[in-house]
Amino acid sequence: MKQAPDTFQVAAIQQHCSADKDTSLATTERLVRQAVADGANLVVLQELHATLYFCQTEDTSVFELAEPIPGPTTERLSALARELGIVLVGSVFERRMNGVYHNTAVVMDTDGSLAGLYRKMHIPDDPGFYEKFYFTPGDAVFNTGENGFTPINTSLGKLGVLVCWDQWYPEAARLMTLAGAELLIYPTAIGWDVTDDPQEQARQLDAWITVQRGHAVANNLPVVAPNRVGVEPDPSGQTDGIRFWGNSFICGPQGEFLARADDAGETILHARIDRQRSESVRRIWPYLRDRRIDAYQDLVKRVRD
Repeated sequence: MKQAPDTFQVAAIQQHCSADKDTSLATTERLVRQAVADGANLVVLQELHATLYFCQTEDTSVFELAEPIPGPTTERLSALARELGIVLVGSVFERRMNGVYHNTAVVMDTDGSLAGLYRKMHIPDDPGFYEKFYFTPGDAVFNTGENGFTPINTSLGKLGVLVCWDQWYPEAARLMTLAGAELLIYPTAIGWDVTDDPQEQARQLDAWITVQRGHAVANNLPVVAPNRVGVEPDPSGQTDGIRFWGNSFICGPQGEFLARADDAGETILHARIDRQRSESVRRIWPYLRDRRIDAYQDLVKRVRD
């Protein structure tokens, strides 16, 4: 693989999704083509962009949506990446084997090859987000034999791909960083209970943005976080559904916003990434140099007694 360029343009896509997979993927393809027409070299899609967010309820029939890798969705993303000459980060409800399903991010390189995949490691189980019913936690990274928090090598550099709930864990971001990630990427599906009051909604959104900007700062890395948008009904009718809050963003290695979307519209965000800037920032904010690795052993314990 040839040396990655010093700079490239990343696009993060915030889109509405449909119950029909072909309709959702057609929207994705239209937005990816527009992003590339506007100069993108790397395009990042949101979590589970091919379907509605089905984890609002526990329903065994939903497993029919799952696909193998390679499969129809990855083949479509592969062809798109190859045609447009881009690195493309997508999302698949993966059927790994009978009874083992994953929430999986896939990375297609510029030649359409599968550069790697990341199976979501942290799986939530909260009202409206019943992901443990559907997803097995990830383990090894495709084609590497490494643990789950390992960057994926592409023609644009090493991508630290994580997924949604992973974004709340500083350990995941740090392990990706220590393994050489040059960019942290968080495809996301997060939103509000529509019955929450505005103050609570504001606190949740601010927390989501702040924790990821914190990962950027603590690791001196850019962060790309595309989120879905729009109200998706609860299939069971037991609740009023989820209003996905959008607010996709790209920030730099000091947490500075490079691009940010609103909470309602379909959006393509663009930002220029300078791979050398992290090196420059680390020279004046040397967090990695000053880590006390001799004093952190208790981090691998569930509780410090």
